[in-house]
Amino acid sequence: MTRSRPKLLLVSEDATVRDVVSRATTSLAPLEICSGVDEAFERLSNDSEIRVVLYDSHAQGMAPWQVAERLRRAHSGVELALLIGEDHGDDGALREGGLLGVVPRLAGPGTVRTSVASVLDRYAQARELRVLRTSARVHEQCRRLTPCLEPGRVYPVALDIALEVTARPRGVAIFQREALPMSDAIAFRGLGEGEAERLRELLLNEKPLAGSISSNIEVVDSGPHVDLLRRAGTAFECLLVVPLQGQHSEVGMLWLIEDGRPFDDEEIDRIRTVASYAGGALDNCERYQNAKERAFIDDVTEAYNARYLLATTEKEIRRAERYEKSLSVVFLDLDRFKLVNDNHGHLVGSQVLRNLSQLLAQCVRDVDTLARYGGDEFTILLVDTDHTAAMAIAERIRRSVESHVFEAGRGGSLRLTVSLGVGTYPEHGTDRTTLLDTADKAMYRSKSLGRNQTSSANDLTSG
Repeated sequence: MTRSRPKLLLVSEDATVRDVVSRATTSLAPLEICSGVDEAFERLSNDSEIRVVLYDSHAQGMAPWQVAERLRRAHSGVELALLIGEDHGDDGALREGGLLGVVPRLAGPGTVRTSVASVLDRYAQARELRVLRTSARVHEQCRRLTPCLEPGRVYPVALDIALEVTARPRGVAIFQREALPMSDAIAFRGLGEGEAERLRELLLNEKPLAGSISSNIEVVDSGPHVDLLRRAGTAFECLLVVPLQGQHSEVGMLWLIEDGRPFDDEEIDRIRTVASYAGGALDNCERYQNAKERAFIDDVTEAYNARYLLATTEKEIRRAERYEKSLSVVFLDLDRFKLVNDNHGHLVGSQVLRNLSQLLAQCVRDVDTLARYGGDEFTILLVDTDHTAAMAIAERIRRSVESHVFEAGRGGSLRLTVSLGVGTYPEHGTDRTTLLDTADKAMYRSKSLGRNQTSSANDLTSG
């Protein structure tokens, strides 16, 4: 893609020089003119399109090397060329000193035009080299996303890289994952403790990812994202919003907060690279999570298997302990299921198990875990559910199964019942083995009492 010529800034007190350069650069490049160094740096601060300064070596107040040093400190992407007289000496030595080139200050317009064109060509070459080097560094930094297989790791790492490649100190990553509260899905960088806490509360209430998000990277100075940050007490002029998405469920965004420097096209190009790598990493995460999940799925019922149940029970017990919540376990077993296999065959038996799994899934919430424990036994983890509520849910399940008509092949049907047992953390067990074993024993108590009923772990101490 062909890029337009950068804007020039001529710094000269000499009216003749100003006139010659102005006529020589007509149609070559946009030109701004000022007479002094302070005015020049003020122009540079207010006009990001100025990329080359033509500095008259006869200007008063600051030597060329001082101008070059000040440019490096305050405007690192701006290059310096020097207007020199015939008595100035070797221009090669000047370029070795960090100048982009030299231009004769009082030659004819044609000669000046040729020299300025040469300076602009050198600028274009230097810029392309700088862009290539920067791009290589960005790609190298983005490699940090490759080993991320947990989505919750991708977003903060992408935020860190985005801030590094734009040299910005402040930013936020916001993302959602299933079964995670919004408060666990925010990463802050460079914000004060009070700002971060206020923003966290606002995000919890307003959930900016609840609807569809734009697929475009954009700089905004108004709108809901800007409003949220300002209400949290963050001072800034504009915000770079970077959406991040996987192919399926993963979605989030980065907010990069400007720090007095407008976001330029080169920075946004770098951010596009980061977003592309992050999107690829999220795709990998989704594939990895799907593959891992399939390893935990029971082939017959498509519920989770016992291995997944054991791992999830351990995790949910730790979560219940951390947040001081209850966790209940329901064990259930089909009554006299062996007769189904004996009388109707194993194909019908497998279909009955699949139908039961579907029925049970309708009786619990998405945040709960349904697993086939083995044979005709199923286990349900009810998060944030106390024992009284869990007993009510178990009894509802019992009635649902009792009233359900199961297909038995060739137009036949079956009526089945289940026996259930319920145990709850922490009153019936504070570790995985004890809690599962207690609920299992309660289920066997229901069996011993005549089947088709629900027993509490409380009953084990009395019977």
